[in-house]
Amino acid sequence: MNPVDIPDVLTEDLRNNLSSLAVATITHQLQGRGIQHAFLSGLRPLNPRQRLVGRARTLRYVALREDRVSEFSAGQNAQRRVVEAVTNGDVIVIEARDVPDAGTVGDIYALRAFHLGAVGIITDGALRDTEAIAELGKPVYHRASHGSTWGRRHMPFSHDEPITCAGVFVEPGDIIVGDTDGAVVIPHAIAAEVAADAKAQEHREAFAIERVRAGESPQGIFPLSEERRPDYEAWSEQQ
Repeated sequence: MNPVDIPDVLTEDLRNNLSSLAVATITHQLQGRGIQHAFLSGLRPLNPRQRLVGRARTLRYVALREDRVSEFSAGQNAQRRVVEAVTNGDVIVIEARDVPDAGTVGDIYALRAFHLGAVGIITDGALRDTEAIAELGKPVYHRASHGSTWGRRHMPFSHDEPITCAGVFVEPGDIIVGDTDGAVVIPHAIAAEVAADAKAQEHREAFAIERVRAGESPQGIFPLSEERRPDYEAWSEQQ
């Protein structure tokens, strides 16, 4: 896919809205729309207190086959191409078949991507140079850490095409949101409406939290019942 063809729906307003929303809330909203596989299961944040919001740029690794290594791995391979193609606000999302025992990105290429404007990296494989990448201070999510290079198990096959990362279908241009729970993929076509509904959900939940802290049962306020809606609306007007 040509970079100019990658959807770019992440406006500053949308970024700001998503930055304040929990991954759990967004995942709930996607489940309500029938999208059950959006959370990148099993990937952990390298720096748990960081938030991530960005546009997906994808990289796909395939299994190593010795007679094709020179074709896919040498020269300006897919890994190098996607790193050089990132722009401000992009997240590199890597499909590595959930393989935990070969690196998929190390500190030098991570540093280059962040220098060019990437805001995060996600891999369902392993990081190499994990401590050095952590010191870069950027959001990174990974399956494992491993000292080997990707050439032990992988060949970089393609970039900026649909992939499957941690069991989730990801298209270039989809929106990635991450927090301490992990990361979730929002289809770019519905990102704005998901953000709006998630923001409204968290507003209702703030009312529920206040009432439960005051000693009330969650019954009728989480989720909000029609009987308690007038109480919520009165509370909302005072905020």
